[in-house]
Amino acid sequence: MIEFLNRLVDEIERRLGDDLDVDTIARGLGTTGYHARRMFSSLAGMPVSEYVRRRRMTIAASDLVGDEDLLTIAVRYGYGSAEAFGRAFRAVHGVSHGDVRRDGGPLRSQPQLRFRLTVEGSLPMDARILNHHAFRLIGHATRVPLSHEGVNAHIERHIASLPASEHDRLKQLSGTEPSGLLQVSADVDPDYVEGSELTYLHGVAADVDADVPDDLDVIDMAAGEWVVFRTSGPHPAALQEAYAASATEWFPSNPWRLRPGPSIVSVLDRAPDFSTATCELWFPIERA
Repeated sequence: MIEFLNRLVDEIERRLGDDLDVDTIARGLGTTGYHARRMFSSLAGMPVSEYVRRRRMTIAASDLVGDEDLLTIAVRYGYGSAEAFGRAFRAVHGVSHGDVRRDGGPLRSQPQLRFRLTVEGSLPMDARILNHHAFRLIGHATRVPLSHEGVNAHIERHIASLPASEHDRLKQLSGTEPSGLLQVSADVDPDYVEGSELTYLHGVAADVDADVPDDLDVIDMAAGEWVVFRTSGPHPAALQEAYAASATEWFPSNPWRLRPGPSIVSVLDRAPDFSTATCELWFPIERA
């Protein structure tokens, strides 16, 4: 995975002026665009698209120190107009291209990324891989913005809107793993952009032939392989650390990659105030 990401960075650098199709580049390097975007975002702290924009504007800044026509520069870096180029330039550097031509800066450079794997080995991840039969995720779904850190207030409000009796009803409908009440994140932006919308479902897992009440939302899951990480400690910090460690430690060290599908959190045990919890984090995977 680390070698692939560095090759992806090299391809981006080589094609900064072209329309970049991450899916096509990823296929040419032996993986999928979905996995490439998720791993890149997790490790780099920004989506591929944002990195490309920053690199383009970093290199373009040097071209602005001169008399070359602005539209020529814009087209060179994949923009159809000087106005679109100008908006992208200001978003990256915080100043206009005119300021740079007049004063030479200030500029915010994006260095070329280089990924390296550091193996600590002191905190082994508690993971298991299973080939799971088809099942259904059933419950109450809503659209919420993606939040990387802390508690997602939109999800909290969604759960709080459900009466205690509804939680009990859902538990009675649980019929297969993942067990218990589930926190399901589906339709997540592959670039994992902060603030992008996803579908959040609060519910349970049931067999494919289970009777589902008409008032519940359903996400059907095909049979396939999953990796399951168990976490225990402060909530949600321990869970978010597991999300990060899956990208920085587990996937680079194992012959698996993410396949499209929801991530699922199963809460196995928790403190009354939810300050601590033992959870399972489920990711759909396939052999790399």
